Amino acid sequence: MSSPKISVYSLSDLKNTTDDALPNYLTSLKFQQSHFLADVRLALGYSAVVIAGVTFYADYKLGWDATKYWTLWAVIAYFILNGALTYWIWAIEKGKIFTGEINNTLISIASSVTKHKPIYNLQVRYNEPGKEPQVLTLSAPFTRWFDSDGYFVATPFQQWLATQIPVVGKADPQKVDKSAGVQGQGQAVEAQRTKGSEEFARPAAEGASSSGARSRKTKKTT
Repeated sequence: MSSPKISVYSLSDLKNTTDDALPNYLTSLKFQQSHFLADVRLALGYSAVVIAGVTFYADYKLGWDATKYWTLWAVIAYFILNGALTYWIWAIEKGKIFTGEINNTLISIASSVTKHKPIYNLQVRYNEPGKEPQVLTLSAPFTRWFDSDGYFVATPFQQWLATQIPVVGKADPQKVDKSAGVQGQGQAVEAQRTKGSEEFARPAAEGASSSGARSRKTKKTT
């Protein structure tokens, strides 16, 4: 089944499509997804809606005078629930799109984008048994897994995840891009070489400048 076409100029569409693809990929690798965060959010939201609906129905059937006392408490409860929902979304969920585990390794992944920048950002937290918790901050352009027509291409996205996140790479070693590490080392070596060349060239240039100055001074004296 092919992915739906989206507008490559819509940052929200790019993010939402990618957010939906990430849990689907991880669950296909036998990651056990936890729905606790989503369940609490839905419970808070639906509870507020139920209170509003019951209050409206009671007022419609019994009239304002008979329900005004209960309406006051219903309104207070409604605002408390909405406040709790807002806090839960912004302070607890914090953009998390996946929480779960595999082989007793806990993992949570949060996504974000910056306005007017088509870059997908991930913050990955995982805790393997007997080891210190790890935090990874990843980013990549959406063009890495969206083609020019706006279709999502799963393989590059999955390769990026498997290569950058060790827990995912262990679960799907065939998707790990082994050349990425070699390329990264090569770039680091090249940068070091460039830096060394610049540092070497600087004293040489200074030496040549000093030599030229001494030569001009000698000619002036003669």
